[in-house]
Amino acid sequence: MKTQSKLYFYFTISAILLILIAVWSLNTGVYDFGGKSPFMILWQSIQGNPDLALSDQYVIWDVRAARIVMAVLIGSMLAVSGTGLQGLFKNPLATGDLIGLTSGATLLAAVAIVLGGHFKEYLPEAVQFSLVSLSAFIGAFLSMMLVYRISTNGGKTNIVMMLLTGVAITAIGFSITGFLIYISKDEQLRDLTFWNLGSLAAATWTKNIVLAVVLIISYAILLPKGKALNAMMLGEKDAQHLGINVERLKKQIIIITALMVGSSVAFSGTIGFVGLIVPYILRLLFKSNYTFILPLSAVCGSILLLTADTFSRSIVAPSELPIGILTALMGGPIFIAILVKHKKSL
Repeated sequence: MKTQSKLYFYFTISAILLILIAVWSLNTGVYDFGGKSPFMILWQSIQGNPDLALSDQYVIWDVRAARIVMAVLIGSMLAVSGTGLQGLFKNPLATGDLIGLTSGATLLAAVAIVLGGHFKEYLPEAVQFSLVSLSAFIGAFLSMMLVYRISTNGGKTNIVMMLLTGVAITAIGFSITGFLIYISKDEQLRDLTFWNLGSLAAATWTKNIVLAVVLIISYAILLPKGKALNAMMLGEKDAQHLGINVERLKKQIIIITALMVGSSVAFSGTIGFVGLIVPYILRLLFKSNYTFILPLSAVCGSILLLTADTFSRSIVAPSELPIGILTALMGGPIFIAILVKHKKSL
């Protein structure tokens, strides 16, 4: 009960901090509401005030609020996916990038951007509109299936083999993506560049609904796995003796991670290091107790990405700095710190 009380305390503090950052983010922007408070505009929009200017309503509801919600959802899923993979692999560097998910998503997104013009007209209109997002999602899942099939033998998944396969697929994916960049036209190259740098500028409520459904399904399965991941820290054999179905746990974490990373990359492009920074900081505070780390990473990931996104659209206003630049700038030193800490065991 004491452990649960501590978890509720830290979770509440993190949630309050997230709300404060969301308030700051809603008030941040170059658009002038004519002296009105953004919260007043938002409240009048919810009430359906007929005197509210359409431009005010659009900016506060469809631009800022939608973007804040997307940052919360994607930041949360990226952090939890990184936490789950690091617990499964017992590796502080394990993220969706490492097992090839991001590379697969980026590759098919690049195919859609560079070659999509040749076959887009033959697709349904709804698919044409979201071809890049769908391609990225499919790419992440195909990478996951390939990594899983190669690293699984006799119903058992070799974790080391999975990491090595992920590295190989990442190299292949980025090499093909590099070729597509080489043959792309100027406009396609610009689209590819912004995709690889990541952005939440295309946030919509439809996308947020899809992300929310993915988050709810994923968290219902993954968040209760804290004790199982704690047992995995002892080794697979010891975890089995404690009653953990190790192979089932591996399948669940890998599939759910692919679902979350694929959905996030599909709507925001490549945003790196969120799944690396958050678990690392939480492990410094709570060691490797995944009963704490998993639920707290869900909130702290949102805090990190929402903070980075708010800075990204205010540092060089009225222009927007790609959010991937900021997350990489924050994640790089953390990455080096992890390497320095573990250099004796490498």
